[in-house]
Amino acid sequence: MKAVIIGAGEVGYHIAKALSLTHDVIVIEKDEEALKRADELDVQVLEGNGANADVLSNVLQDTDLLVAVTGIDEVNIVACMTAKLIIKSLPREKETKTIARVSNPDYINVPVTSRAQVGVDLMICPELALASEVAELLSSPSAIDVEMFAEGKVQMMEFAISPENELVGKKIQDFRLSDCCIVSAVFREGEIIIPCGDDIIMANDHMVIIGKPAAMENLNNFFGGHQGPRRNRILLIGCGIVGFFLAKLIDKDENSDLKIIEYRKSRCIEVAEMLENALVLNGDGTDVSLLKEESIEDMDVVVAVTDSDEKNLLCSLLAKQLGAKKVIARADRSDYVPLFEMVGIDIAVSPREATVNEVLKLTMGRGIQALTSIEGEKAEIIEYTASVKSKIVGKTLSKVKFPKGAIVTMVVQKNDIIIPRGDSIIREGDRVIIFALSSTVPLVEKFFR
Repeated sequence: MKAVIIGAGEVGYHIAKALSLTHDVIVIEKDEEALKRADELDVQVLEGNGANADVLSNVLQDTDLLVAVTGIDEVNIVACMTAKLIIKSLPREKETKTIARVSNPDYINVPVTSRAQVGVDLMICPELALASEVAELLSSPSAIDVEMFAEGKVQMMEFAISPENELVGKKIQDFRLSDCCIVSAVFREGEIIIPCGDDIIMANDHMVIIGKPAAMENLNNFFGGHQGPRRNRILLIGCGIVGFFLAKLIDKDENSDLKIIEYRKSRCIEVAEMLENALVLNGDGTDVSLLKEESIEDMDVVVAVTDSDEKNLLCSLLAKQLGAKKVIARADRSDYVPLFEMVGIDIAVSPREATVNEVLKLTMGRGIQALTSIEGEKAEIIEYTASVKSKIVGKTLSKVKFPKGAIVTMVVQKNDIIIPRGDSIIREGDRVIIFALSSTVPLVEKFFR
């Protein structure tokens, strides 16, 4: 496949990096430093304006996918519109898909949508996707990652095992999970383990569990979440695009008490008028006196989502030092994510993953319904829909020679949630959820073509 990526910033660079492993990639960028960074990848790099018709005309022949992810919404939209017009004049057998990154809520009010009528097949807002991800985390107090699959029928949660956890030293088979849940992976000191029953749970392990949402509700009790009907107390620092969308989601939750700290007075007034139940404070999230005054030590979760990674880090460290139970920080630069977690932030989240995952879904072929990268893109959880042509259909799983490093973790047959066994048979139309090391994903794909 041939892909053109416009913009080599944080999002564009990681899309180019992922696609260049198996596809021909052209990157268009104006900034010299970004060009130098992109040139380190196995891609063709062009200097120029990706929305310029002359520039696009030279690269669109035989292009399968155009992704516009500059930092300017209008440039991304115009680039997609221009590409569609140019493609109409070219002799082509197949359609070019266009994707635009858009952040302005005047253009988009959901994380992912289609605007095919104006030439954008897929419009993605990383900021809204990030807010939705954080909202999922808030609904599960002890989880450090939460994803939904099969239209909400299957849930994935990642938990950190604290040294004090009673599970430390026990075998995985001794961890009594519901019949509708399975431990699909363990992350330990940079190593990814697909576990068996005899594996020992160790302190600081990260455990990935997949199962039916109703069956996973009690998992918080095993991993340190507060029990009982007590309301969830949340402090949100920063109320820009991410903060406001997140605040709206929290504001609808009857079991949450929300306080917001925003340094712009005009924004405070604007937000206070639109949210019914939140307390909006005009102040600085790094003001220790303000944090103490608002009893930060009583907060269940503090979420720092300002537009500055450095400020989010400082706010989070202060909150942690002052006694906040759980701290979540936004990190636009993905290389900051492990740094944040290294210095004690419970969860660091980056807005780029939503865009990268949506692009990868389009490039990995038919049948993919959902995709999420975990553990810094070292592994992926993928939801496929099995078709009549899929090589996995009609065979018992024990006879399917799956690559080492990949495992079928859950199967949805109509409305039934099934933990697969060796004698399980995949049928046409089944939703198959697979955990796979990133290196094995191309091999897994072959079973669903």
